[in-house]
Amino acid sequence: MFLEKLHNISAIILDIDGVLTDATLLVTESGEQLRRFNVRDGYAMQLAVKKGYRICAISGGKSQSVVLRLKGLGITEVHLNVDRKLDVYHEFIRQNNLTPDQVLYIGDDIPDVPVMKVAGVAACPSDAVEEVKAVSHYISPKSGGDGCVRDVLEKVLKVQKKWVDSDPSAQEDSIPSA
Repeated sequence: MFLEKLHNISAIILDIDGVLTDATLLVTESGEQLRRFNVRDGYAMQLAVKKGYRICAISGGKSQSVVLRLKGLGITEVHLNVDRKLDVYHEFIRQNNLTPDQVLYIGDDIPDVPVMKVAGVAACPSDAVEEVKAVSHYISPKSGGDGCVRDVLEKVLKVQKKWVDSDPSAQEDSIPSA
């Protein structure tokens, strides 16, 4: 059932902390918050962008370094300091003329649940909170920040026959490094 739902996906919306990162914040003496991203997640995201998928990141966090990382992968739709993710979700699907069944949402914590309940497909990392797991169509065997996004995006692209092997022009040497 989960894989069948992936045939309609043309947009991915995801949380940042706990999904793209391992939910750990390192705080420097100056107060800067540092996050750790997985390069393989980055590779899958930039490949998805190259293949025409719309990707949107929504976070309650405020770190501009996150914007730099995502923009470097070709993701321009980044919303920080968001209290109500559902509002951003509705605006995103309206602006992009999408229906809920075209949207996959990846989240890991309580603020993600409202969006996960209305998106066509909801997925989460293995270390997501129980409330998120309860509304997910798919629970990745990978943790947040440890390949969860790669796992989910790879499934979408493979189901739609858009993974690397299905297009010789999308081999590693033709895609910027993650």
